This record gives sequence, structure tokens and C-alpha cells, in this order.
Amino acid sequence: MFQLTATPARALADEPVHIRVTGLPPLQIVTLTASLKDEKGYVYQSKAFYKANEVGELDLMEAASIGGDYVGVHPMGLFWSLKPEKVFRRLTKQDVMNSPFYVTLNLYDSVYVQVSTTDQPRASQTVERWFSGPGVQRVQIREGRVRGALFLPPGEGPFPGIVDLFGGRGGLVEFRASLLATHGFAVLALAYFLYEDLPKELEEIDLEYFEEAANWLLAHPKIQKPGIGVISVSKGVEIALAMACFLKQVVATICINGSNAIYELPLRYKDLVITPIPSFMERMQIDVLGAVRLRHYKGDARDELNQKSVLPIEKAQGAILFIVGDGDECLNSREYAEQALDQLRSHGRNNGRMLVYPGAGHLIEPPYTPLCYASPHRLSSRILLWGGDPVAHAAAQEHSWGEIQKFFREHLTQTRSKL
Repeated sequence: MFQLTATPARALADEPVHIRVTGLPPLQIVTLTASLKDEKGYVYQSKAFYKANEVGELDLMEAASIGGDYVGVHPMGLFWSLKPEKVFRRLTKQDVMNSPFYVTLNLYDSVYVQVSTTDQPRASQTVERWFSGPGVQRVQIREGRVRGALFLPPGEGPFPGIVDLFGGRGGLVEFRASLLATHGFAVLALAYFLYEDLPKELEEIDLEYFEEAANWLLAHPKIQKPGIGVISVSKGVEIALAMACFLKQVVATICINGSNAIYELPLRYKDLVITPIPSFMERMQIDVLGAVRLRHYKGDARDELNQKSVLPIEKAQGAILFIVGDGDECLNSREYAEQALDQLRSHGRNNGRMLVYPGAGHLIEPPYTPLCYASPHRLSSRILLWGGDPVAHAAAQEHSWGEIQKFFREHLTQTRSKL
């Protein structure tokens, strides 16, 4: 009798699942599929072909896929290789507290290149992928100008505090904050435009808004002193680095695929205005899928004429970790990180380091999140290219997630004099 097991059947989205099949004929070729439906009704699917061993068993911890959406030994391949039926979709969890993603695993006893609705699997199993753990609290934040959601771990605390910043998509993005809270951090998922009464469009970066958020978080009774961390991606990196440069409250900063200079919009802080480096639309490239590659269209941050727009990273008192996908097609993230580290070294500073992941794309997210290679820009019909090789990107997400937590644990439990 065919039996498909996936344990644990209920787990956090960043936890691995152990998939096994028993009761197969010896050396049987089978198809394993995974599917889920997101909160908007879009379907994501993956498949892989495996060969049972001599006793009719299959263990994805050891067995290699011989074809399908990936090849080789990848115990979580069915999860990170999920692809949208409607192309150019990005899988993102909206409600992180009340419902999981339900992933259905199916077993077929031969090679099914295309599974139809009439094909009946020989065994099935559904697993739940949750984005918050037991006891995590979500608190809606409307304090002064600050808008967002605070995620608190169970217990009295105090906990290491982190501000979580996403990029040009706007709105409030919570899935990373809720997972980090499950691992013991108090995280403020911070919106800064296109949310509630915040501006519909980002016309400038008002650093005093982010200072207000940092002050509010650090004053919270469940937040560990003396300082907070910031995690950021894409456009959020410019803001995070500015916070690190100008706000003494920030003692640990993570920058995932972003720039070390101000682009597109001016940054204001009190009497200071940093004007943006110009971009050049004519340098945009269109790939074979019709997606836009933005990697080359921004002005050069090393150009002498643009130095007034480069953030003074040497002023940052805290530790900085740059996480770089070498296959990023949106930004030349490695070049920006290298310039920032050069700048630190030229001022005798050693508080920055870089992790480079060959083949990883722009959107490095928590483990087992499917690669989003390209997706629509919210303001146009254009598809933006994010890049990444699925296998390399999955490895980068798994490794960097552990490094993110180690970095914050190290630097948010020390005083700044030790950094």
C-alpha cells in the first residue's frame, strides 16, 4: 500500500519538512507534486520525478530527483520550486496570524509531465506552513505618524528590537517580521507609503519619520536596550543605511540587495538634504521574456560627481551586514556593498561585512520561499526582472536566514562600545 508522509504536517514556513514514500514496487519511477492556492486564489505548483529504492521506499532527505522542476538531492525542492500558473506572480503571505498556506503533496505511480484534474494520485498529504508561532502577538501601530505592526514573542521580555523595511512595493509587509518574532525578536513591520493615511506615493525619504519609529520602538517596555536593529531590502536599504548613519539608536543593520547612495528621491533629515543620483532610462534592458532589467540604469555611485549623494557610512556606529545576490538583475548590489565597505576601510572602520551568494537573485526571503524571477511593477504594466537561479537562490535563502538571526543576536545584546 502506497503511503506518503510529510513531517511535521504543521510547521513554520521557515522549517523543513521530511517527505517519505513507502509501499512502492522496487525501483518504481514516480511523480511527486506540490500545490498551493494563495489568498488571492492564484495557484502555485511544482513536480519532480523520483526512483524508489530496492525495497520500494523513497526518502527525499537522501533520494535525488531525476527530472521535473529540479534535479538532485533537495529535501525541500517541492516547496522552493513552486511556480505560479499565472506567470510573473510573487508568492507573499498577507494574513500572517490567522491562517497558513496549505500545501498539498500528491504521489503518482508513473511519470506525469502534465497532471490533469482527472488523474487520481495514489497518495496525498496536506501540510500547513505558518508564518507565526504559538504565543506571538501582533499589535497594530498608529502612534503619532508611525504606521505598522509590532510582532512580539511570547513572554515578558525584554526582547531585541528590530525595524523591518521593504522596498518600492509600498504598503505593509509582515511575513518576515512575524517569522523573526517567532524566533525571539520584537519586530516592527514599518509602512512608509501606500498604507492607511501615509502618502500614496513616495516623493521623498523623510528620515525623521523613521527616527520617530525608532524612538517609539526603543521606548517600548518589552524592547531590550540600548539600541535596535534594522533589516531592509531593495529601496529599504537606502533608508536603513541612512538610519545607521544618522540615528544613534540603530546599532545593527542588515542590507539585502540595495544601494549605498540615494537614488530617484531626495532624503531629508532636519536641515540636511541629500539629492539623488540621476538614473538613465535609456540604459534599461529588455530580456527574452519581455521583462525589464534595471541593473544598469542607475548612475554610478563611484563617479566623483555623485559623491554628495553617497551615504556617509563611516558615521555609522553599529555593525552592518550586506547580503548580496550575485544574480540580482534589479540592482548592482555587489558593487554598492563593495563601495560601502571600501568607504568604511578608508576611514579605519571595520564594522561592516558582506555575504555574497552566487546565483541568488534580488528578492532574498525566508527559507523555502519560491524564487520570484520577475513580477509586475505596481505603477505600470511593465514586468521587472529580479533574477536568480532557483537552486542557488534557495540555498542563499536558507543560509542567510540563519546568518540574519546570528547577526542580530550578537549585536543587539551588546553595548555599542563592544562593536
